[in-house]
Amino acid sequence: MIRLLSVAAAGLLLGACATATPPVVEARPRPVAAAEPATGQPFAGRSEVDAFIREMTARHGIDAGALRRAFAQSASRPEIIELMDRPAEAKPWSAYRKIFLTEKRIGGGVEFMRANAAALARAEARYGVPGQVITAIIGVETLYGANTGKFPVFEALATLAFDYPRRADYFRKELENFLVLATEESLDFRQPLGSYAGAMGLAQFMPSSYRRLAIDFDGDGHRNLWTDPEDAIGSIANYLANSGWRRADPLIALPARLSGPGWEGAVSSNFRAPKSLTRLSIAQWRARGVEPAAAVDAARTALLVTLDGETGLEPYLCFDNFYAITRYNLSALYAMAVTQLSEAIAARR
Repeated sequence: MIRLLSVAAAGLLLGACATATPPVVEARPRPVAAAEPATGQPFAGRSEVDAFIREMTARHGIDAGALRRAFAQSASRPEIIELMDRPAEAKPWSAYRKIFLTEKRIGGGVEFMRANAAALARAEARYGVPGQVITAIIGVETLYGANTGKFPVFEALATLAFDYPRRADYFRKELENFLVLATEESLDFRQPLGSYAGAMGLAQFMPSSYRRLAIDFDGDGHRNLWTDPEDAIGSIANYLANSGWRRADPLIALPARLSGPGWEGAVSSNFRAPKSLTRLSIAQWRARGVEPAAAVDAARTALLVTLDGETGLEPYLCFDNFYAITRYNLSALYAMAVTQLSEAIAARR
């Protein structure tokens, strides 16, 4: 049982293990489609899809014929619904940590930092985000570009927009943003591949985040998160900076020791609802029986997060930059995996 209520990613989804080879830089984001056969309900002819096409044409001037052809060549994917209902963040921390704190990801992170040292240094100078944190996010998301997703983004988002009622409004908006993005970047709607939730590229940005926060960091005139590590590095740094990352602040999270019952009821559990988070000063946490494992200014504020480890409860005092990472993925498990992977990469260099 996990004390922290994990929340599935609203903005970005995690990658899985593969070979840790730094991606090759290409001039344009041209992901090669390798779509699996669609086996679910066809989209063509559905009244809600026809209404959506009319709305996209009226609102954005997107060609109705091109949209009809894309929907006619696509169908709902049942496996996407299944994957949405069993995310990695549903695992306990003891199992989740083993997915991401591996030799492959640590060693791959060291290699990625060496191969992209100049871009990482430039991102840190501009945005204040350490290179090992940017690297760890790429490592957790896609294993440094080895696994950027196998699902056609259009089909994944359409499945969730029209056949996943629980979050249909969110995914319909992401589908809209994807269509605008594809139009802006001159991409065939059915060409780009991504995660089962429609996250794209090395950084696994959702379409709305791509349009708002992706940047052309190498100055070639295109925002290419699929194959350009420089653009991915700059875009992740920009994302975290816009999420409240504190420049020149090395503290992300500290292990803590618990004594007495005073801390119970003050554990931060829902990063989707920021107003529910309990932020107290270190002095106040000490008064509640929470002692940081290292020296820290008593006036600093922190959140208390408790995770279920292999040998019992693991408490952590988490600071502003930990919260900024949860804006990338609304899960403390994710933020802790990024934190600990970044520390492991930094220690290995």
